[in-house]
Amino acid sequence: MAAVFLVTLYEYSPLFYISVVSLCFVVTAAMVLGWFGFDVPVILRSSDETESILPTPEKQMVQVTNPFALEMGSGAASVTDGVSVRACCLEPCVLSCFWGCEVSALQGALQVHQHGPRLSTPQHFQEALHLHYHHCQSFHIGSDDREERHTQIPADRGITDFGPLPRERYPLVAVLTLAEPEARDTYNIVASVTVIHVPDDKYGLSARLVFQILHSTRIGQHKDRFTNNNHNPILH
Repeated sequence: MAAVFLVTLYEYSPLFYISVVSLCFVVTAAMVLGWFGFDVPVILRSSDETESILPTPEKQMVQVTNPFALEMGSGAASVTDGVSVRACCLEPCVLSCFWGCEVSALQGALQVHQHGPRLSTPQHFQEALHLHYHHCQSFHIGSDDREERHTQIPADRGITDFGPLPRERYPLVAVLTLAEPEARDTYNIVASVTVIHVPDDKYGLSARLVFQILHSTRIGQHKDRFTNNNHNPILH
């Protein structure tokens, strides 16, 4: 049967016949060499065998406690009427709400924290943003405080929307920082930056937390985390 197949294959394409025979010879030789203890070239080894030979890099997991939590409050939310948020923190903290923060300014501030001095106070964030926002409002939050805080842009500013998509400004950036200097030395996480979408006339998507970034005390260890990870130990 095999002879008939090879003859048919040769009549159909002599070049393909030679290639198949050569491949069979190479595979058979490799199997024989491997059976008698000779090393088999890497190119002939299976992918599973190759992966098992390569050393697996090890990365130490470090448990870090996140002292911050922020969630949307009750009630309707809009740029003109404002929005309510609820902060639940393990330590007294300061909630700073930056309305109309420029996207490029926030990215620059995050890079400052990653490559320079850590941003651990509201004043540090204000300086890093270079006042590239429309309005800032701050609240002091106690460790047992679960009340909602309502923040909005003053009506006399005349801001009703942030323009069509794509936008150059985030509607609301909420920053949580530890209020007491001693606590900043206790926790590795020293700040939480949350971008919040607030609907307006140009973009009516419902209010929601877009993303959250937690800032660590060590340079280069700022981590993007989902908002539902708050208060849970963070492994990095």
